[in-house]
Amino acid sequence: MTLRRGKLDGRTMERVVYRSLGSASSKVASGPGRGLDNAVLSTGGSGRMLVTTDPVSIIPRIGMRKSAWLSVHLIASDYTTSGRRPEFATFTYNMPKELTRSEVEEYIRAVGRECKSLRVAIVAGHTGSYPGGGFTVVGGGTMFGFCRKGDYIEPTMARPGDAIVMTKSAAIEAAAMLAMSFPRQVERMVGRRIRSRAELLLDECSTVRDALAASTVGLGREGVTSMHDATEGGILGGLGEMSWASGTAFVVEKDRVHTTDECLAICNAFDIDPLSTVSEGSLLLTCNPERVEELKRRLRRRGIGAFEFGRVKRGTGLWVSSAGGRARRARPSQDRYWSVYERSVRSGLA
Repeated sequence: MTLRRGKLDGRTMERVVYRSLGSASSKVASGPGRGLDNAVLSTGGSGRMLVTTDPVSIIPRIGMRKSAWLSVHLIASDYTTSGRRPEFATFTYNMPKELTRSEVEEYIRAVGRECKSLRVAIVAGHTGSYPGGGFTVVGGGTMFGFCRKGDYIEPTMARPGDAIVMTKSAAIEAAAMLAMSFPRQVERMVGRRIRSRAELLLDECSTVRDALAASTVGLGREGVTSMHDATEGGILGGLGEMSWASGTAFVVEKDRVHTTDECLAICNAFDIDPLSTVSEGSLLLTCNPERVEELKRRLRRRGIGAFEFGRVKRGTGLWVSSAGGRARRARPSQDRYWSVYERSVRSGLA
């Protein structure tokens, strides 16, 4: 059986990946797990080190600088769900042979500039070009930093009674990347205005500002209790991961999941469920209900839309209601984005 595109399925992760973690260490306070964006290591006493890692990509259609920006922010978005800023980074590049030297240099310099803007120091890495390398994934990056125990959050910390909040819109990344990658096809399907507005969403494919703004409300029981960025699997996939990590039930109203007109139009055109597809740029949060209005105010003050659409309850799993009906347990559904993307590339539409 061939692998599906994107992340490995949850069953394979549980059966293989999480059972193949090398040597055990008492310094691992929080290791790999479903729905967890960061590892937490003990550095002695109350000291903690937070670590996250992700692929880095070059997408020819959007160019070197935008590709570099997106790569840096995808990693930093994971890290900042802890409520902390990353401090250090490492990058490994396996550059495709199709790139010119000037393109490689432009990409690497753009990564450096964006890390500088986030106050992240690049401290190690490896750069080369080898057989087998190709687009779009060209390597990987890791970000890490230090704090004290109790000065960060993770998806395990959601509590019954918490409000569930999201920022921006469902399907931001799917709409932006399809519009940028297949502009002529998208324009034929949804029109020039929708296509143009969707292309602008690429600048929204980061939750760094969202998470850092949300953390000003406070981290923990009196403020934001957990955060998770909605990547593959989208809003519903991310909520399911948070429910799993925290051992609680997430009960949400489907009709209150905010989806912009351009995201909805493009997803409908490609027959993609907007709630179950790549949504980098949308941050999922749980928060003390008494602090929700303040949370939304602080986000909107920074130009970030915020929408409450559910509650954390006792139990397990993700439960979804629609049109005022009874909440039903949601089953994981496959994110169709990568299969749609691959099919469009093979059809010569890129």
